[in-house]
Amino acid sequence: MTVTDTLSDWNLLTLVGADRPGIVSRVTRALYECGCNLGEASMIRLGGNFTIMLMVSSTRPDAEILDALAPVARELDLRLHLDPLSGGLHQHLMPNVQVRVTGADRAGIVADVTEILAEQGFNILELDSDVAGERERPVYIMNIQGYSDRTIEALADALVPMAARGVSVDVSPVDLLIG
Repeated sequence: MTVTDTLSDWNLLTLVGADRPGIVSRVTRALYECGCNLGEASMIRLGGNFTIMLMVSSTRPDAEILDALAPVARELDLRLHLDPLSGGLHQHLMPNVQVRVTGADRAGIVADVTEILAEQGFNILELDSDVAGERERPVYIMNIQGYSDRTIEALADALVPMAARGVSVDVSPVDLLIG
């Protein structure tokens, strides 16, 4: 049994601020020194900001965790939030479908694609996007991983109307590396 198996109270820690070197190092050092265990994490640059979403568990009260992070958050000008989580580590679906979307950048692409997927019972587990191309001809690129009981063909068929809107959609199984 590991330390994380014995801790059932998890919090979601979110931090957001201007991107710079050392954010992850400083935040995780403060958490370690406070006696926290780290779980699943998502850390990414969005625009000029860096965002951390991190599962944190500790036997210490939430106020102590926030107090330990406060100097780092203040020094790095990070917005900080701590929320209780239900569940624990590895209590989630694994993605089995990937949807890749590209098209001339315009308002409504995300809403259109995700609405069709929701109607198919598709559960979005991860979505990332970017705008590429030239300033005069931007191209929107979106990658979605999720879970669905529907076949790849059924999902692809449901998304066919996106082509008439100038959006290319590719639906494929997710290859999981195990071992």
